[in-house]
Amino acid sequence: MPASAIHSAEDARRLARRRLPWMVFDYIDGAAGAEVGAARNRAALDAMTLRPRVLRDVSERSLATTLFGKPAQRPFGIAPMGMCNLSGPGADLMLARLAARYDVPLGVSTVASTSMEQIIEVAEGNAWFQLYFSGDGSGTFKLVERARAAGYKTLVLTVDVPEVGRRPRELRHGFKMPFRIGPRQFVDFALHPRWSLATLLAGKPQMANFLTDGYAFDRTESRAKATWETLTRLRDQWDGNLVVKGVLDPEDALAVKGAGADAVQVSSHGARQLDSAPAAFEALRDIRAAVGDDYPLFYDSGLRSGEDAVKALTNGADFLFFGRVMQFAIAAAGEAGLHQLWDVLSDEFSITMAQIGATSVTNLRPATVNGPE
Repeated sequence: MPASAIHSAEDARRLARRRLPWMVFDYIDGAAGAEVGAARNRAALDAMTLRPRVLRDVSERSLATTLFGKPAQRPFGIAPMGMCNLSGPGADLMLARLAARYDVPLGVSTVASTSMEQIIEVAEGNAWFQLYFSGDGSGTFKLVERARAAGYKTLVLTVDVPEVGRRPRELRHGFKMPFRIGPRQFVDFALHPRWSLATLLAGKPQMANFLTDGYAFDRTESRAKATWETLTRLRDQWDGNLVVKGVLDPEDALAVKGAGADAVQVSSHGARQLDSAPAAFEALRDIRAAVGDDYPLFYDSGLRSGEDAVKALTNGADFLFFGRVMQFAIAAAGEAGLHQLWDVLSDEFSITMAQIGATSVTNLRPATVNGPE
């Protein structure tokens, strides 16, 4: 199927579902518990309406913005996602090239399937390193020093995974990292030969940041020892931009701000951790009110279109991150599919701006929207 068949994020998802092994698709697509949290966030996004405005000159529109004082060609980047090369061989570097082309940040996961050094080089510096605190933290702070040495200027501490959430869809398939191939997985891969052959030729995806760093990473290891003192220590150690990701409570957001973080990223981890968590999209508005108008506030979770992205900006975010839909596009049609979906999201964003009478990202203010009905 050519990339031109992708006209929406849902097209990319539908095509990816055909091509990926069930185990891999459900790992990427799945959410915690009964997946009510994912539905709740989707409902919140759908409930928000945008007010069309007419007879305004919107013939020239710009999607450019600035982020930590640096120009970006889009008000959205790429969220950190673990093991992206599962969606297709070389996916991490496809995302890195996209980030370089548009001067937007690529979140590089602790459990990326390509080393942090290679990704930031290919991204031409447009990469942020996402950090998980794990175990007693000794390995965590080794990664901080490694990120600094690699040239990262922004560190993203993810704080919403004290324990890894239970995602029944991936558990039913026996998904583990690294892979353990049993009869069920063998049949799954055999029924998806295109993915399986390409992955076999490229080599099994692994957690690349832990192949040579002197310690192993257990994805299921407890991260529950992280505290506010951990954040203080990290702030003292890291002199670049520090973003705290996974905040849904206004009091926590204020405490993060008070601890010296440079930005808060409102996120429910794509509803992958706590099924009963509030809709991240609704939390965004409350957190903006708490931290004030001038404090940098980022958002990810559940974004599926350029129109969604406009809604998030009008609801208080300064910058946004798309996640799993990027992997679906790669699974559907490789790097061409990724660029096709990026163009779709950009077109959707620009057309939505025109419909509501906006010509720049700075025009996107709450006054242009109606609330949930």
